[in-house]
Amino acid sequence: MNERFTTIIGDLLDGASIAPRVNAVSKRQALSVVAEIAARAFDLKAPRVFDALMERETAEATGVGHGVAIPHAHLAGLDRMRGVFIRLEAPVDFDAVDDEPVDLLFALLAPETAGPEHLLALARVSRILRQAKLREQLRHARCGDAIHALLTQEARPTAA
Repeated sequence: MNERFTTIIGDLLDGASIAPRVNAVSKRQALSVVAEIAARAFDLKAPRVFDALMERETAEATGVGHGVAIPHAHLAGLDRMRGVFIRLEAPVDFDAVDDEPVDLLFALLAPETAGPEHLLALARVSRILRQAKLREQLRHARCGDAIHALLTQEARPTAA
């Protein structure tokens, strides 16, 4: 299971889907950036990605606390789970469960036909981003490659 977890994170993210320095002043603007990155990286239509993410946010906010949000949506045109990670230069209100603003976003995009693997990936990303040390390292990472390395490295559990 641990190997599968590492593979999921590594398969979700690549250099084209990580943006370490994003300027946004609102949740809508941050999700718009996510949609633009997803459109370029995965050959999707940005407005469709944005609408799907906003529809999910309207149903229930995806701010999970500690400055982290995990927006997610199902989309036609994807053949597998994909992810977009952005770090905001300044945190924005994301209606998070702890009422704290968000600066780390890991968006999950699933094919329309995705079954339990979507929920599994969501749970695993959430588990990774609960680690305070990792969140701090992500906030100081200088480039997308460093962020990718941190996320895939931290996917492997450490001894407690």
